[in-house]
Amino acid sequence: MPTRQGRKPATKKINIALQGGGSHGAFAWGVLDRLLEDDRLTIDGIVGTSAGAMNAAVTAYGLATGGPQVAKTKLREFWTSVSAAARYSPLQPFFMQQTDSRGSLQSSPAYLAIDMMSRYLSPYQLNPLNQNPLRDVLAKIVDFDVLRKARNVRMFTSATNVRSGRIKVFSCSEATVDTVLASACLPLMFQAVEIDGEHYWDGGYMGNPPIYPLIYHCDSRDVVLVMINPIVIDDVPTDARAIVDRINTLSFNSSLMREMRAINFVSKLIDAASTMLAAQGECCCTASTPRMRCESSTSRARSTRPGTSSRSCTS
Repeated sequence: MPTRQGRKPATKKINIALQGGGSHGAFAWGVLDRLLEDDRLTIDGIVGTSAGAMNAAVTAYGLATGGPQVAKTKLREFWTSVSAAARYSPLQPFFMQQTDSRGSLQSSPAYLAIDMMSRYLSPYQLNPLNQNPLRDVLAKIVDFDVLRKARNVRMFTSATNVRSGRIKVFSCSEATVDTVLASACLPLMFQAVEIDGEHYWDGGYMGNPPIYPLIYHCDSRDVVLVMINPIVIDDVPTDARAIVDRINTLSFNSSLMREMRAINFVSKLIDAASTMLAAQGECCCTASTPRMRCESSTSRARSTRPGTSSRSCTS
């Protein structure tokens, strides 16, 4: 997008943090699509959890092999393949609800049956062969041997260690189909993913997504946080399914909110120390604290113009 003087616009490096949220990860695809088409922006690092990990892996692979346009193509290919695979799934809305824009499964007989069985039977009993259709989709879209050698983008995914309860962050150099599937392993649907003798569940329990890999390992101070799970809702849930849904959003947001509070606290300490030293006439170095910008599933994708400050997103 050239300027009036014919000069290319200045570019701004950003980091991207992608929440998990199942099929709602397709919203993050829309945000990524918009960011990738903006030639004022370059992606320094990207971190994702669950569906966000899949978006992160596909985006990083596209950037590593051909730049933003290839990344856009790979994201479309991935989500089209996911949609095609789901077309033959028994988990379909009841035929009277197939025109419902929300895509609700609340009256799907197969969904209700599996939901009930999962309360009594584990994936080790219901899915003894540990089948996961996303494995084939990921292996088709992403060449992980190439991704592990990528140097032009930093990519991270997170999973939860089942036994220790600690978060595990996998870097781009460690990326495999299993590290991405581990990040999206819902324990009532899939068997824990084993990697190097350790077992992992969905990363959303301990970091959805973790911000600190971007702070520690990336040069850019600006983070675009793409949120899927709502923090604030309009009404108090009163039916059983709505209550369970709200419990899930609260639990999957809790780790992110704790990390955001910690970032805000440390940023205020650094700002206060810098102000005090400046008032005393002493030399002080400017600390590199992150600046956050949020995109939520209730807002439209907005680009960050180079040279402008990002909106604060602290609780």
